[in-house]
Amino acid sequence: MVPLRPLTEALLSLLRSNPVDVGTLGPYGPILGRLIPDWGGQPAEHEGSSSLVILAEAVLRLTGLSGGRRGCLMTLEDLQDADAETLMVVEYLIDNLDLQPTLLLGTIRDESCAALTLARSAARRGRCLVIDLDRLDRDDTRRMAGACLGGEPDDVPAAAADLLFAGSAGNPFLIEELLAGMVDSGVLVSGAEGWQMAERLPANPPTSFARGIAHGVEQLSPPARKLLSVAALLGRRFPLAVVQAATAMSDRDLLNHLQGEFSGRLVTPDDQLTDWYAFRHQLTRETLLSLLPQEERTGLAHTVVAAVERTYPGLPGEWCQFAATLYLEAGDAPAAGRLLTEAGRRALAQGAANSAVTLLDKAWSLPADETGRATTLETLLYALAEAGLVERALGSVGLLDQVGALDVRRRANLHTRLAWAAAVAGRSTDALVQVDAARGLLGPAAGAEDLAPIDVVAAHLALDVPGQDRLETAETLARRAATVAEEVPLPVVACQAWQLLGALVRHRDPEAATECLERARSIAVQHHLPIWEIHALIRLGNDDALRHGALDRLHQARLQASQVGAVTARFQADASIALHSILRGDYDTAEALTERVLAETTRLKLLETTQYVLLLRAVLAGHRGRRREMEDALAEFRRWNGDDAQHAPRVYGLARTFCALLEEDRSRALDELSSALQAEQLNPTVFHLGGRYGLDLLVRAMSGEADWDTYEELTTEPASRLRWDRQFALFAKAVLLGRAGRDAEATTTVHEAMRVGEPYVTGRHLALRLVCESALDDGWGTPVEWLRAAEEHFHRADVPAVASACRAMLRRAGARVAQRRSGIDKLSPTLRAAGVTVREFEVLKLLVRRLSNREIAEQLHLSPRTVERHVSSLITKTGLPNRIALSEYAADAADD
Repeated sequence: MVPLRPLTEALLSLLRSNPVDVGTLGPYGPILGRLIPDWGGQPAEHEGSSSLVILAEAVLRLTGLSGGRRGCLMTLEDLQDADAETLMVVEYLIDNLDLQPTLLLGTIRDESCAALTLARSAARRGRCLVIDLDRLDRDDTRRMAGACLGGEPDDVPAAAADLLFAGSAGNPFLIEELLAGMVDSGVLVSGAEGWQMAERLPANPPTSFARGIAHGVEQLSPPARKLLSVAALLGRRFPLAVVQAATAMSDRDLLNHLQGEFSGRLVTPDDQLTDWYAFRHQLTRETLLSLLPQEERTGLAHTVVAAVERTYPGLPGEWCQFAATLYLEAGDAPAAGRLLTEAGRRALAQGAANSAVTLLDKAWSLPADETGRATTLETLLYALAEAGLVERALGSVGLLDQVGALDVRRRANLHTRLAWAAAVAGRSTDALVQVDAARGLLGPAAGAEDLAPIDVVAAHLALDVPGQDRLETAETLARRAATVAEEVPLPVVACQAWQLLGALVRHRDPEAATECLERARSIAVQHHLPIWEIHALIRLGNDDALRHGALDRLHQARLQASQVGAVTARFQADASIALHSILRGDYDTAEALTERVLAETTRLKLLETTQYVLLLRAVLAGHRGRRREMEDALAEFRRWNGDDAQHAPRVYGLARTFCALLEEDRSRALDELSSALQAEQLNPTVFHLGGRYGLDLLVRAMSGEADWDTYEELTTEPASRLRWDRQFALFAKAVLLGRAGRDAEATTTVHEAMRVGEPYVTGRHLALRLVCESALDDGWGTPVEWLRAAEEHFHRADVPAVASACRAMLRRAGARVAQRRSGIDKLSPTLRAAGVTVREFEVLKLLVRRLSNREIAEQLHLSPRTVERHVSSLITKTGLPNRIALSEYAADAADD
């Protein structure tokens, strides 16, 4: 069992004939380095149990890219022998190939195996077609024989067809082998009249494939027989170097035997690897092995495994597993167990966790000394956790008591690893049990370096435990882990701890949060941990966006993630960009990002990212005032096991509240804000856009529920410095100043709020709409100007409730209200802001040609007096001195 080998062979075959530029695959190019060595090996760092699905997506994209408009055919043979990882990729391909012109053709023996179960299950779902190939009948046998002989079915004598059918029972491979034997032995001869049966048959005609092979082997010299036996032990494909080491033959003798008359029919040079040969069919190899007496087979296995270890020191790659198989053949189970454990460890390091479990299960079943069993169990538990088999891993912890060679530190590390696996699987209670077990093993005198990995896991778990002190608990643990991890050093633990601290301290000290994240990034760079560097960069990008509204570092993180194949990190960067695009009112960008990421994460079954993006879809709909879309997104979020309570600040504070305000439903908005703030009070969160420091303060200031004490209390907290909230807080300050009669200060504060809110076009205009109520009531500022800007924005954004409210307030202020007739979108923002109507704009366009009132009236089917009123209104609204100036202005407006 070699993880992913069938796919490696298929893709190498594809790329030999159809080279592909790795850059065209984006972040999926480096992922394929696990299968294609020339593409740089494994990506920067294993991304967890989801990486196999991401690898499958990379294979899918490569076949689609290679096929182009012509299509692509991928053939995988003998899938009954495939490893678990290959079958997982195959299943993913089966479920998604309908998206592109790719045909996957697999061959499976009709025997009980995982591949056949997979195929039949996919067929029941309508995802593939299973074709059961029956044995050939006599006519088909004759047809195949004719094709093999380069002729037609009638060219094959009836007697020959009968002999072939009787000896092969319709097996196509046996037909081919028996036909070759009949030709070689003179049973079937070619003459002037075509193919004919010989007049006198040989004494021992080939009546079956196995007997034909046995007969041929008997005629070989002992060295040639040993060569074929060694090759059969090595497998379907075998390297000449090992055969030569096991047989001690010279180059000349080796090739002479391989290319002999009989051997040449059984083996052929491998078409993929230089100096390798392959049996023409697996049945040939199996027949040769069946001819070996057990004692001879055991002895020969000793010889071959010794040759393998001499030829490939350290047993790289598949040779480790292969040598283990040979040791089993040789009867040395302990040696086989050691090598299977090592093979499992390597498979785990390559991300093939399921294959690792299979190998380690086999190793665990073999006898071994205490140290060997301890190492096998330790690696098996790690593999189970990585494969997502958390329940089995937790259930197997008791086996640790059966081995005594694992010291306390190794056992504690195992419990810590299982705690993290359980936490990722959403089993916080089980995770906490493992954390306690790890601490209990180490005892009160444990070294700080042993406790640091436990502390960082416990810190993350603390955030899942309801309670008002969970942030403080998490920070204490994370800070202790970070300090120790830098001293030891434990760079991964340090990165985990400092990144978590960056989120935990932001509400108290945004500058300190940035320093924590910069520290995490510095450690990642210093220790060459590119994945951790990207995660730090994403958090720093969010930090920039929250504090300053800048997205540069998020785009940088996305680029770096693509370059190293960190697909899930790229999804996180995209999701962060989408969130801040929503706040900025760039809804088209946000929608494109969320839909693209969601399409990929749902297909890849990345639960956590999918839940987050579904929340973003709800926030996006809320910020557009589309309640039905918002509710649909939240319903889908719950179908993906999302928890409203856990994400209350986003659900209530950022989505529902904003939607209610865009519906002009102030009481509902207050209820939603109350829900968000109450949830945040019960379970403090690291997400700080729920409204407490911004939108809630503004709405309550307008209703009289928030006074100067409330304002001072909230705005002196460091968490209020985030730019999104700060704009609303400044608008709230303007309301309080205006109410206190400090008109000039109130107006200046609105201008400052507009400057701070400059990136957030919808949020800024919504705040203007709200503030104008107070400005009109208390008589300060320039509410008409502000309302015109807000009305224009919400009209263009198709938010009728707010646009209508703005027009109502304009009428209340005695201002002329722009008509919203067909054609209004053709007016420039300047004209709309001045209150120019569609009809007035039509008149203005005709003034360019210096037409008289009568001429304009004729073209527009109006009375000259009506045109005169429109011209007079235009002069007033534009502030121009006369008709001539208006005509010149009209010419400039037409150019715009």
